[in-house]
Amino acid sequence: MIPADFTLGVATAAFQIEGAVAEDGRGPSGWDAFAAQPARIVNGDNADVACDHYHRMADDVQLIHALGVDSYRFSLSWPRIQPDGRGGTNPAGIAFYDRLLDELLSRGISPMCTLYHWDTPLPLEQAGGWLNRETAYRLADFAAIAAELFGDRVQRWVTINEPTTVTLNGYGLGIHAPGHPGLFDAVPAGHHMVLAHGLSMQALRAAGVPGDIGITNVYSPVVAARGGFVNDLLVELFDVLHNGMFSDPVLLGRYSEFNPLLMPFLHYLTEVSDEDLAIMSQPLDFYGLNYYFPTRIAPGPGPNTGPDALPEGLPDHMLEDSPELPFHITGWAQYDRTAFGWPVAPEYLGIALAEMAARYPQLPPVFITEGGASFPDVVVQDALTGEPHVADIQRINYLGDHLAAALAATAPGGAAESVDLRGYYVWTLMDNFEWAAGYSQRFGLVYVDFETQQRIPKSSYSWLQAITSLRGADTSAVRR
Repeated sequence: MIPADFTLGVATAAFQIEGAVAEDGRGPSGWDAFAAQPARIVNGDNADVACDHYHRMADDVQLIHALGVDSYRFSLSWPRIQPDGRGGTNPAGIAFYDRLLDELLSRGISPMCTLYHWDTPLPLEQAGGWLNRETAYRLADFAAIAAELFGDRVQRWVTINEPTTVTLNGYGLGIHAPGHPGLFDAVPAGHHMVLAHGLSMQALRAAGVPGDIGITNVYSPVVAARGGFVNDLLVELFDVLHNGMFSDPVLLGRYSEFNPLLMPFLHYLTEVSDEDLAIMSQPLDFYGLNYYFPTRIAPGPGPNTGPDALPEGLPDHMLEDSPELPFHITGWAQYDRTAFGWPVAPEYLGIALAEMAARYPQLPPVFITEGGASFPDVVVQDALTGEPHVADIQRINYLGDHLAAALAATAPGGAAESVDLRGYYVWTLMDNFEWAAGYSQRFGLVYVDFETQQRIPKSSYSWLQAITSLRGADTSAVRR
């Protein structure tokens, strides 16, 4: 059963859709600088234009309205509002988000606003980015600015999106901005981001914003490729690095204890002050959970070969084998894959929710703030109308199976029945700049022709339109 008050929404991120990177006073971001470096992004792509959402915002909001969903999760471009990451603001950038919020509210769409979705202003990145503790305080200042400007119209605030991914891909492996391959020396960056979350919560609450406040973390259940003590130890290490390091201090007020053999990798977490933990663990109004796939860990640096290997050539997740890592991520031969090579494993979304429930008895209400998949979408001409069409049946099956898994897990008698699941946001509204994968991966409900900027709603868009009317219906209806 889809509860009658269950929120259905779509999500985007500013850097991935807005474009207009050098217009109207927007400052450069760390991702702009990263994308300009050779061989960083697939096909040498950049986000200079992306979906041109900055100029086409009203039309895109109309697409959301026609979709019939309840809520739109978007992010503020930090360098568009505060170009240097400190000091003065940019009136044109503020005006853009004023218009966006007013457009959403005029159509009855509830705004969920993310303060930070990875676009660090370049001056802050050049000063050390998230390895520099001061960046946490700069985000809190930005939160205070956003609260004053938009606090009267935002129903839900997300402080930070996926600090896990920024830490591991950006500062650990160097395959995302800022391209810093520090491996385990990236751990302080993760701590500083969760500290920034706490400081930003304080700033929002000090401003008296009426909207609810939470954080969004990506969660991946972790399993060993084979049995044995070493494999179990490596699973624990990856689980701390990917999951616990970002949810434990927020939801438990501490970093969890770990096997002493892991101290060489995680010693920084034992040196954190009680003052920091108190800031990081303020009560949340909701918890945002992003789920895409489970992770299978094997010892050693590889090789990444064999029938269950991950595909090569996709830099946007941890495929890179490093002789300095004690583990590598291996594939799942039993699962279908998305175009990104990610396993299609909806049952692990239920496992993720059950693990969260077990770890955090006081878990606040949960929104799945991102869920979706890339597939090789093809535009064809409809035989009857002659109009362009994308029949993305794989995405419909993916979304239906994952939504059904989440609802079943949190229903009475389900493995995560104690979780108060409030909603599901599809990633993403429209095809966009998919970080290091450039425009090679399409996640959207709406197809974007990046040469003409034509928007073509896919079959999954029509499917979600239908789903919005099924709340209160039998859960099986969401599966196809």
